[in-house]
Amino acid sequence: MIKVAKSLSSFGVLLALAGVTGCGGDAKTHTDLSKTDPQVPASDWQLVWQDEFDDSQINAQNWTHEVDCLGGGNEERQCYTDDKANSYVSDGTLKIVARRAADGAEKPYTSARLITKHKADFKYGRFEMRAKLPSGQGSWPAFWMLPTDEVYGGWPNSGEIDIVEAVNLKAQGAEGKPEAQIYGTLHYGKDWPDNVHSGKAHTLADGANPADDFHTYAVEWQEGEIRWYVDDYLYATQRQSEPLYDSNGDVFSLKHRGWFAEYHDQGSGELVTHWDSAPFDQNFYLILNLAVGGSWPEAVNETGVNADAFVNGQTFEVDYVRVYQCQQNPTTGKGCETIRAGWDSPEDALVEGKAPTPPPPATAGDSLQIFDGELNKDWPAWDCCGGSVPALLDDDTAGTVIEFSVGSEPTVNGFISRDPMASDAGGTPSPFDASSLIDSGMVRFDLKVISAPVDAQTPWMLKVESANGEKVIEIPLSDSTEGLQPVAGQWQTFTFPLQMLAERGLDISSIDAVLIFPAWGSGEGAVYRVADVAIAASQNASALVVFEDSENPAWPMWDCCGGSVPTVELDDDAHGNVAEFKIGDTATVMGFISRQEFITAEGVSAAPFDASSILSNGVVEFDMKVVSAPQDSTATWSFKAESVNAESVAEVALDSSVQQAAPEVGLWQTYTFKLTDLVAKGLDISAIDVLMVFPTWGQGAGAVYRIDNVKIYDPNQADDFVGEILFADDVKDQWSLWDCCGGSTPTLENDDMTQGMVAEFKVGAEPTVMGLFAEDGHYLDASAYMQSGSVQFDLKVVTAPNDSAALWKFKIEALDADSALELNLTESLEATAPQVGQWQTYTFPLQVLSDGGVNISGIDIIMVYPAWGQGEGAVYRLDNVMITAK
Repeated sequence: MIKVAKSLSSFGVLLALAGVTGCGGDAKTHTDLSKTDPQVPASDWQLVWQDEFDDSQINAQNWTHEVDCLGGGNEERQCYTDDKANSYVSDGTLKIVARRAADGAEKPYTSARLITKHKADFKYGRFEMRAKLPSGQGSWPAFWMLPTDEVYGGWPNSGEIDIVEAVNLKAQGAEGKPEAQIYGTLHYGKDWPDNVHSGKAHTLADGANPADDFHTYAVEWQEGEIRWYVDDYLYATQRQSEPLYDSNGDVFSLKHRGWFAEYHDQGSGELVTHWDSAPFDQNFYLILNLAVGGSWPEAVNETGVNADAFVNGQTFEVDYVRVYQCQQNPTTGKGCETIRAGWDSPEDALVEGKAPTPPPPATAGDSLQIFDGELNKDWPAWDCCGGSVPALLDDDTAGTVIEFSVGSEPTVNGFISRDPMASDAGGTPSPFDASSLIDSGMVRFDLKVISAPVDAQTPWMLKVESANGEKVIEIPLSDSTEGLQPVAGQWQTFTFPLQMLAERGLDISSIDAVLIFPAWGSGEGAVYRVADVAIAASQNASALVVFEDSENPAWPMWDCCGGSVPTVELDDDAHGNVAEFKIGDTATVMGFISRQEFITAEGVSAAPFDASSILSNGVVEFDMKVVSAPQDSTATWSFKAESVNAESVAEVALDSSVQQAAPEVGLWQTYTFKLTDLVAKGLDISAIDVLMVFPTWGQGAGAVYRIDNVKIYDPNQADDFVGEILFADDVKDQWSLWDCCGGSTPTLENDDMTQGMVAEFKVGAEPTVMGLFAEDGHYLDASAYMQSGSVQFDLKVVTAPNDSAALWKFKIEALDADSALELNLTESLEATAPQVGQWQTYTFPLQVLSDGGVNISGIDIIMVYPAWGQGEGAVYRLDNVMITAK
């Protein structure tokens, strides 16, 4: 069940697990205890408690009836009774029956809830029930567990384990099919109403409906892990969170986000978050109940309660309940795991929990420059074991660098901050605490192999150590963000996210060695250079503007081989001054170049662009208009980028851009190329120095074309942006994607366009509204942007609603729906209706929203959706949801 009545009290009586047993009788159902198959589940499970329901009445030594009309904390519509009409044993099964109540009763239905509290309490084990579930809109059967003693506080702080639940079985579900899902869930976390839950829905094999026949439902609960099963199939796994600790013993990140507990420290009284096995490390008791209605079942499927479904009662029929203890280790419950392939995979059974991300310690440094053309005495260059002395020398491209060499003795080379190495260099050992950089920081360096190892197959490695070598990780350079193998004669940049290094076991709070080398024992003959070695946050590189109304003196227009001089020409009002290129009879390529020999402006140096820090989302983008097509109509158009004086090159067709469009004469068109795609083609993006656009070599005669707005940048980073970004690739902290009433879970999808990751929403048969939802108590104050600000978002309709007349809506709410405004999308500044398959931007001024009654100082919901009740079948995507200052 989702919530429990707050009147549940705490008691000090705990029963020993192995000492609790059920009472027997004639086995009318011919129970076969060998059902615990020695293969599935594991053979070391020992039966320690059972109720086969073979007696003539409910065994009072096992079960207590809870009698109340409290509604379970969920606004349920039944009173729980101990009347035999609502719960009884017959023919070897327990029947819990929900019935219509007599006229004038306190609640319209009666049912039963049985608990084992203080009669059978358990910590760890396998908990199994064979049962046939009831059906009908409003039915809510559950087999679940609550803590015997609320050690960590009231619900849900001390936890809840839902072994199996179902709502509205056989009522109309998604796509008009009968509801058939079961659910396994954990509840935990902060005080209600800031509680959280995590779990998984599952459909039985072959589409079986749990209301048609008996099925076996179970969990295996051990220290730090709980697994859910139906008919011996493992469908969900949840775990405690796996925190990462620094050398001070502080948690600074999570390797796995699982459950958590929040409770007051008994010594200090401080409210503390715990990322360990709590709260699921105490005794729990079993519960069997059948609720009618409530906040969950009444909001989904056919909604409400179908009274006709309960005219003859709905029965939750239980063949048996059994509890097993793992004999391998009864204390932890470990050693008897029944698992399958995928049981611990996030893509399969493993469920991500709702634990909060721990804040990084406040004492961490901002960045560390280990080497940047000058020796850092605290971090000297070092040959561990080969006897060489790293050399400081000038490189034609990179300036002052460190050169390492590997002889016949196995060794590793790099930089170290320990004694005696630091003292010998005149410095002081200075280990670096990178904890505050965990989210965006990286270890980065530039590498150029002068001579490869004699063994050409030798892999190149990065080794990072901390705390005097107590923690060490060693990984191939090919595991870098760039995914590159070193290439002899080329400068290449390698970056390694600190989060990745921490997840592989490095204590990033005390880094004292960064080593770069060919694999130990196989590097003989290698000579290589290293530059720009740093541990730092990812920097938002300034966008390189190559041409925008005028020529960038460090990036002049250029005709490679045809002898022409490109010119600046005045085009239409939208583009103003543009670059114009003309191709004559001589074969050539044209574009923009940043190499010193081509720069004519006095006092201007070449400025190759390092796009490494914007690799993930960065693009090269430009506008182009063909004035006259090439005389050869078979000529195709290409884009080409070069780096490091043409040491690396990437050439692609224009129609392979994000827009996938070929040039058309007389039409301005935008072309966007992702940096990741250019890297995959072989481009070193650390020193881009040429951008070219041209028709096929030797086929371009007669072509005249214009180019404008040439830049390299990250669309998600804008230096002049002021406002709040609620969604761009992912949802903002303290906000979530939300389906109000349809029961779906909005997802993140890769749109494979300039948008990248986007939010996708699907509308089923249930009327609903969808969008972004702030956590309880969290409000966005946009009043500072009132004068010229707006709410803006990008929308793409993938599939239109079945009802073609459905209007698309925008709705904004504030202060828990205290104020709200709904508008048609056509009332936006753009005044356009959505078109299927097209990304479209919509803008709503904050002043308009405020005039419409919205308190913009407390925004907590932003929604986009087809009109209520008309949206079935719609699939749509949102991106770049933001509140802008202008």
